[in-house]
Amino acid sequence: MIIDGKAIAAQVRAEVARDVAELKARGQMVGLTVVRVGEDPASAVYVRNKIKACAEVGIVSTEHHPDASISQAELLSLVARLNADPAVHGILVQLPLPKQISEQVVLEAISPQKDADGFHPFNVGCLWTGKPAPRACTPFGVMRLLDEARVELKGKHALVVGRSNIVGKPQACMLLERHATVTIAHSRTPDLAAEVARADVLVAAVGKAEMVKGAWVKPGAVVIDVGMNRNAEGKLVGDVEFAPAAARASAITPVPGGVGPMTIAMLLRNTVDLAKARR
Repeated sequence: MIIDGKAIAAQVRAEVARDVAELKARGQMVGLTVVRVGEDPASAVYVRNKIKACAEVGIVSTEHHPDASISQAELLSLVARLNADPAVHGILVQLPLPKQISEQVVLEAISPQKDADGFHPFNVGCLWTGKPAPRACTPFGVMRLLDEARVELKGKHALVVGRSNIVGKPQACMLLERHATVTIAHSRTPDLAAEVARADVLVAAVGKAEMVKGAWVKPGAVVIDVGMNRNAEGKLVGDVEFAPAAARASAITPVPGGVGPMTIAMLLRNTVDLAKARR
């Protein structure tokens, strides 16, 4: 089974649009503000896609676009103003930031009650202690893909390849919540092939093109490929060798069209949930 991230993301957006309409009928607009510093080309594309998605579901989106020369103090002042603005329910600071600015300091300055990305340490702590809070969008989206594919996680061996704060670590926690037995591997794991071969559910998020070989995949496993890389020929590929993995897996996400569309969809979900919590 090919898990269609585009179709599932469209379903999430439709759910969000209904929630936004209900809030609007009660007199509450939902607002997301994006801060994009400088002229990073990838950031410009990401922000444009996020603003477009907001418009589709009825979320009021605004963008602050300071020059790359902005000081950390000035950026923190902007975040403080957004924290205090009652029309703003979600704040997203697009990464990367210029070298003179500490990403961690800026992310920690965002109010946890407006943290649409789910990156604030308070919200990360809530995730690990089982309390409701905004969740990191990509692993949150992976869980929705697994749910839509009706993957039973209880008692299964799940392997997360990658240990980033944005995907790998929160992904492991979300799988633990569902009673999976979770292993985290990474680029320095000595026998990655053996770890992959044991996994009933594989989430690859290491950021290296086709690092996970299809022949390693356990027959019948579910493969979720978070990777988005260019190979030597310039083709967009994931972290997993798709064709040989698809021949062995019971379900797999394609690249593109798998996990990618879910990230923005779950950002919208987080924003609406923050607006509901405020109400």
